Amino acid sequence: ADAAEGTTAVRSPLVGTFYAAPSPGADPFVRVGDEVEPGQTVGIVEAMKLMNPIVVDDAGVVAEVLVADAESVEYDQVLLRLRPAGWVR
Repeated sequence: ADAAEGTTAVRSPLVGTFYAAPSPGADPFVRVGDEVEPGQTVGIVEAMKLMNPIVVDDAGVVAEVLVADAESVEYDQVLLRLRPAGWVR
C-alpha cells in the first residue's frame, strides 16, 4: 500500500499476531490522535510465544491504526501511520 501523503508508516518487523494492548481488557497502547515519542511502544507482535514490542522511531501523532487487536500480520505490513508532531488538521 502506498503511504498516505505526509505520514510515516510503522511496520511489523516480523510475522505474528498484533496486540494493541498490553493485556486483554487493558487500554490500547495508542489511539488515533495520540502523540507518541521516539522509543514509545505502540503495540506488540507475538511470534512463536515471544512478545515483541513495536516501538516508533520518530515523534508524531497517530493518524491511523490499520490492524485490529489479535489480527495476524505479515512481515513489513503497515500497522499504523503517524503524522509529524505538531500537525494540525
